[in-house]
Amino acid sequence: MKEKRWILRNDYDNEAVKRLQDLGESWLTALLLAERGITTGEERDRFFNPKLTHLHDPFLMRDMDKVIPRIEKAFANHERILVYGDYDTDGTTAVALLYSYLRRNYDNIDFYVPDRYTEGYGISLKGVDYAVNTNVKLVIALDCGIRANEPIAYANQHGIDVIVGDHHLPGDELPPAFAILDPKREGCPYPYKELSGCGIAFKIVEAMLEKKLGVRMCDNPDPQDERFLRLKNNLARYLDLTALSIASDIVPITGENRVLAYFGLKMINFRPRPGIEAILFYSDIVHKNDEQKEHYFNKELTISDLVFLVGPRINAAGRIEDAKDSVKLLLCDNMKNANQWAEKINQYNSERKKLDHAVTEEAKHKIDSDPKLQNKKSIVLFDEDWHKGVIGIVASRLVEEFYKPTIIFTKSDNLYTGSARSVKEFDIHSAIDQCSDLLEHFGGHKYAAGLAVKPENFDKFVERFEQVVSDTILDEQTTPDIEIDAKVSIAKDIERTGFLEQIKKFAPFGPGNMLPVFQSNNLVDTGDAREVGNDTVKHLKFKVTECDQESDKYSAIGFRLGEYCDAVKNGHHFNICYHIEENFWNGKTELQLNVKDLKLRSDDEYLGPF
Repeated sequence: MKEKRWILRNDYDNEAVKRLQDLGESWLTALLLAERGITTGEERDRFFNPKLTHLHDPFLMRDMDKVIPRIEKAFANHERILVYGDYDTDGTTAVALLYSYLRRNYDNIDFYVPDRYTEGYGISLKGVDYAVNTNVKLVIALDCGIRANEPIAYANQHGIDVIVGDHHLPGDELPPAFAILDPKREGCPYPYKELSGCGIAFKIVEAMLEKKLGVRMCDNPDPQDERFLRLKNNLARYLDLTALSIASDIVPITGENRVLAYFGLKMINFRPRPGIEAILFYSDIVHKNDEQKEHYFNKELTISDLVFLVGPRINAAGRIEDAKDSVKLLLCDNMKNANQWAEKINQYNSERKKLDHAVTEEAKHKIDSDPKLQNKKSIVLFDEDWHKGVIGIVASRLVEEFYKPTIIFTKSDNLYTGSARSVKEFDIHSAIDQCSDLLEHFGGHKYAAGLAVKPENFDKFVERFEQVVSDTILDEQTTPDIEIDAKVSIAKDIERTGFLEQIKKFAPFGPGNMLPVFQSNNLVDTGDAREVGNDTVKHLKFKVTECDQESDKYSAIGFRLGEYCDAVKNGHHFNICYHIEENFWNGKTELQLNVKDLKLRSDDEYLGPF
């Protein structure tokens, strides 16, 4: 693992901190608010107290005024509707959300998720053929379609209208769709640009319900208005899926996404849909009460739980077998059926983890045994036997290990198909674009992309991509950094009443509102340090206290920091940066420091706790 650079944040307005303190906030709360660009009492209140009435008017989204009448026309003429979505968690939750709403009101409806291996990402010609052969007249594509010009033109030739509901960046030319919902398209006045694909599906449902009930959420109607209550209750059914998509697709949890994630988590904790509850049964979050035949959570679920416990399992179906299975799980309306699908999908996830581990180890071996690869600014690897369903995960793991822009390729349909992941602030999509003349197709984001190249062009691509990265990557982009929100004393600050409660008010956490990172200096282990983990990955479990201060001992866990165990155990002083969290284990809850990095101090380095 590369040594990390610690950066203490100073990108906030000191006057805003003082102003918020004058409004009654503590120094810590005021600082964290200011770091998030929240500088007034009104902004603070809106941040800490999300309301569904904070949602934007769905009809502000360009083409929404065309979408709703077209769906109503399909209802009136009994046209067959096909809800089409991508095979990842965002796509499958989007399909499940819109399909389940439409199915409550209409019966001539179907859904389709493309096969990752035979069709690839987005709207495929095979998918359009399915629509033609099943007499579909309206396709609603979610989490894909904004660059599907050829397949949509093909659908049009067969008399099929296509509505695109996407959140990815459009290309130079928009597809010939009947309507395009995408806040990122040029000229779209929708005020929030970072919705997930499932978020777009949610806005379609919101628009349909608001038109049907004759009330707008954004108008802040009378809380006792029966139409408003019906609107809220109906929308509540779909907030859990939206929150799951926001967590899994790593979109910013700011603005409207914060509102949707906040209430979606409440729904999951209060009344999870059977599919989500059944999946969580395979984690330590849900236990089964055999006497009452009920499941229950042993903690309040967070965005992190959705990211690491639910999202990968939903994704695994499309990686290993068929993403339609994930949609079927999410559509289940009883626990018996949900448990059957969840068991099947958990098996997919177990297989995915085995493949992920095997391919990662093979890729690392290739790098470790080749000095030429080690000296490059990028990592580009190919093996025709690597499973296509895990190459994106492997690319992410190699970025974490070696911190270089990385592309992992395997063979698929006579092409080399790759998945790219990047380091912080390096635009890998732009770098790939500079090699586009050598590619068959590509697409994605700043930090992640997919691409395909003919075998005869692969070596040229590897050489060009390395040259582009070498010419454009900055020195500071080659070292991972950790942004620190504040330096604190565990004796004077953490022990202060309400420290953890102040932090919890900022949830849900995610991009744009990350769990705060703190730095504490001149600490020592209390004699409990030990390595935990397995033969390949060692973690550090220890208890810390502040030198020369009267302070409590705090449990700490440092994932992948097992190499420091001997030094820490032998009394070496150290600094740490960490999250502060609640740890649930064996029915007990304790405050724990989740250590992101540790630096040993030299004997002459004592500078006090700061």
